[in-house]
Amino acid sequence: MVKKVITGNYSAAYGAKVARADVIAAYPITPQTQIVEKLASMVAEGELDATFINVESEHSAMTACISASQAGARSFTATSSHGLLLMHEMLIWAAGARTPVVMANINRANGPPWSVWADQGDSIAQRDTGWMQFYCESNQEVLDTMIQAYKIGEARDVMLPAMVVMDAFILSHTSEPVDIPDQEMVDGFLPKFDPEYRVAPETQPYGFGSLVMPDWYMEFRYKIAEAMDLTRERIRKVDKEFEETFGRSYGGLIEFYKCEDADAVLLLAGTVASTAKEVADEMRKKGKKVGVARLRSFRPFPYEEVRKLAAAVPAIGILDKSFTFGYGGAFACEVQGALYHCRDKPAIKNYIAGIGGRDLTPEVLEKIFNDALNLRKGKHAEIEWVGVRGLGGL
Repeated sequence: MVKKVITGNYSAAYGAKVARADVIAAYPITPQTQIVEKLASMVAEGELDATFINVESEHSAMTACISASQAGARSFTATSSHGLLLMHEMLIWAAGARTPVVMANINRANGPPWSVWADQGDSIAQRDTGWMQFYCESNQEVLDTMIQAYKIGEARDVMLPAMVVMDAFILSHTSEPVDIPDQEMVDGFLPKFDPEYRVAPETQPYGFGSLVMPDWYMEFRYKIAEAMDLTRERIRKVDKEFEETFGRSYGGLIEFYKCEDADAVLLLAGTVASTAKEVADEMRKKGKKVGVARLRSFRPFPYEEVRKLAAAVPAIGILDKSFTFGYGGAFACEVQGALYHCRDKPAIKNYIAGIGGRDLTPEVLEKIFNDALNLRKGKHAEIEWVGVRGLGGL
């Protein structure tokens, strides 16, 4: 392995490189542009044998990736915020067409008002498109998850696209030491993409995405749901295989940090987990037993792991860096849905925080931890917006 000090954006680019992406579709948007710029340099300098396509929009970028995938090529693109929203139609098409595209999405708040700072609203808005979603904590995890996402998605009984998600600027533009694995090791871990069906009119005259009548359409959607269910065990398995090969593991679908004996656990996703772990360590020195559950996979949702956690702890705080304009944040809705049929539920509170890049400092997280600890004593409010001017509270 070669160790480099690189940004999260470059980590994604190197991930696409060592995964041997065949087709890269590129359209710039802050803060992901460095990813496709780096890949363009790699292709131009002969470091990466791939077709690099400059397109006129993010919608076209995803269309190009879908077409390449249907022709049997491993495809990649990257986007953020409004670019991801513009792709929405083609995200649904990619999943429906069963094309295992991998995309890096840099979490950035949506406008208006205009913002380039991080929250998870852009990717959460795409949660029902049929894409796997992996939320990364470090630049190393970005690179490693790129490799894993191709291996999981390209399995013939899965064939689903995957979104590798990281926080704007906190990872995308921050440099960290990253191990870039040897190409031979990656080739041994990640086989060449070999779909059962591909566009090859001379030899295989198949039709793709044609009109389907009501008596069959539902079965197509059921097969996507069935494949998404399969990915839960596949993610766990691939994570273990990755650890055996490269020496790194990310806990499969969810990472538990000091949850075994915790009186309260904070469930969250992304880079805020690093700060939360530090705060948990400091609070334990004061005798306050708290833990962190880092949601790595939002799609598929790790309902089995969440139920196991709920059976073991008295209180769970759920931190959402987005809001669904329904009943709470997306993570909280999923957790409470997973626990609906469970008899012995812990106290649960949803904290809406960090939206639009609002800082989640150790002081803020300690207040949230302390509030979650109080849930055991009956002080239970279901949803709280943290730090909103004029609201009071945390």
